[in-house]
Parts: sequence; structure tokens; C-alpha cells
Amino acid sequence: MARDLAIDLGTANTLVYSKGRGIVLNEPTVIALNSRTQDVLAMGQEAWQMIGRTPGYIVAVRPLRKGAITDFDITQRMIRLLLQRAGVSRFNRPRVLICVPSAITEVERRAVEEAARGAGANGAYLIEQPMAAAIGAGLPIHEPLGNMVVDIGGGTTETAVISLGGVVALEAIRVGSFDIDATIQTYVRREYGIAIGERTAEEIKVAIGSAWPTDDEVKAEVRGRDLMTGLPKTVILAPEEVREAIEEQTGAIVDSVVRCLGNAPPELAQDLISQGIHLVGGGGMLSGLDRRLAEETALPVHLVDAPLECVVLGAGKCLEEFDAVKDLFM
Repeated sequence: MARDLAIDLGTANTLVYSKGRGIVLNEPTVIALNSRTQDVLAMGQEAWQMIGRTPGYIVAVRPLRKGAITDFDITQRMIRLLLQRAGVSRFNRPRVLICVPSAITEVERRAVEEAARGAGANGAYLIEQPMAAAIGAGLPIHEPLGNMVVDIGGGTTETAVISLGGVVALEAIRVGSFDIDATIQTYVRREYGIAIGERTAEEIKVAIGSAWPTDDEVKAEVRGRDLMTGLPKTVILAPEEVREAIEEQTGAIVDSVVRCLGNAPPELAQDLISQGIHLVGGGGMLSGLDRRLAEETALPVHLVDAPLECVVLGAGKCLEEFDAVKDLFM
């Protein structure tokens, strides 16, 4: 008997939920290829370890950029590998529910559906990420009440106001955690003359990155390659430097939330004073971002319990009651 699957195909991480079993896979969205033979060498955590550390003919790639499929063939191979790891074979072809950005184009939608069917799914259904996130966060989406979700992923930030099972106001921008990492890389290169990789930039962001001043700030030691001499070099970074460096990205995220609030009908906007804003996605875990949003919007901001898993858990709930929630699918 094929178990239905829900896949949250993110720019940074991919999660798979199996009906009746819960989350069965949680891996980085990275695939390592041999560019000479086009063979897949590794995917997920194993491939992520290879980023920036491979010989010339091995490339570790992210098939999704900015929430969009940049390489259809690699994405299809990745979905096929995901389905294999989740126990799908020629004999059991499950229905697959895939979470996609709400700003996805018609062409990209077809690409995702075809990739899933080509990889062995019996049927492919799509659900918008903000909707799945709201269900995962346990919000009362079917009631005539404004629910606001801010989903900050690796490549996109989506803000949605949801009421009566539909998206009433939506604001999506192609800014996410990877843009913050890239900005930290650029800053360290410009100010200190040191080249660091994207993994080091991510570690800096997690360790001392913030969107609002915090009480217990500590400095971090950063090791990289000196651009002048080519030798390894260590510098000390302060949290306020990182905060200033990533201001453009955090500012863009805050502005998109404010714009979405401006597009919401007044009746729903007043619901948000009591309901507040719910932060989901890995980017929502940036230190102080909830404080910054609360200051700028004058609304209560809640980081949900499992920000990384929230979207796939919501899609999983949809699988468990498939026929009752069919009208939520795209």
C-alpha cells in the first residue's frame, strides 16, 4: 500500500512527510554531480558537506534558487531520489502533495508537477507555502478571521493574510536567508580583505547575526583566506557590524510585511491586533527579527514552535484529511 507523501521543496532544506508516519526526511536541498558523467554522487547532508570543498569535476548545486526551479532535470532527479528514500518503488506509487511558493508562475507549477510525476508519483498536488504554514501553526484558517503568516525561507519571503480558507492579501519578495549569507560574505571581503565561503557566512549569521540589538552580544572569530597574501587569516567580527551589513535584507523583509498589512482589508487588519503575526521558516529564527517586526508594525509577533518543520507539518495535516481540504490545493 503506497503511503501518500507531502514534500516541502525549499531553496535551503527539503522535508518529506509520510502519511501516518510523520516527517521521514529532513535534508539540505543540495545535490552533488560528477560534471563529466552527470552521475549523482550524493544529495542532502552529504552533498552539503561538499559545498566549496570539491575537485573541479564534482559540483555541489542547489537546484532551486529564489524559490524557483533553475534546473528542471536536476530537480526531477532530486525528487526521484527523495521518493526512493521515502520508500517509493515501481509497485507503490503514492499521491504527492508539494508545497510551493505562492508567487510561482504557471510554467513553474507545471514543471514541479511534471517533475513529481516523472519521478514516480501517482498524482501531484500543489499547496501554497503560506497556507501550509498556517495549517502547521494551528491557525483557524477556515474562520472569518485574519491570520497573518510570514514565511522566511532560503530564497523567498512570503507574507500572507489568510481568512476563510483563502489568501486575502499576499506580498512575496525574492529575499531570504541566502541573501543575508551572501551579504555577510561581501562585507567581510570588503572590510577585512578576507574571502569566506557560504557555509562560514551562515555560521556567522547563526552565531552573531541579528535584526535588533540584544543584551548578551559576543564577538566571533572568523577564519578565511587573505585576498592580498592568499594565506589563512583570522579576524574578530562584532554583532553590530553584521547587523549593519544585513540591514538592507532585513529592512526589505520588514517592508514587505508592512506592505502586506497595507493591502489587507480593514476588518481583517483589526483582527491582527489580537491574533498577531506568526513567523515561520528558517529565516524567522534570525535573532531579534521578531522584536524588529513588533516595533515596526506595532503588532504582537510570535515565532512558531517548529519554524523549519511548520510548512511540511501543515501539508501533512492536509494529507491526513485529504478529501476535506482539497479546495485548498492550487
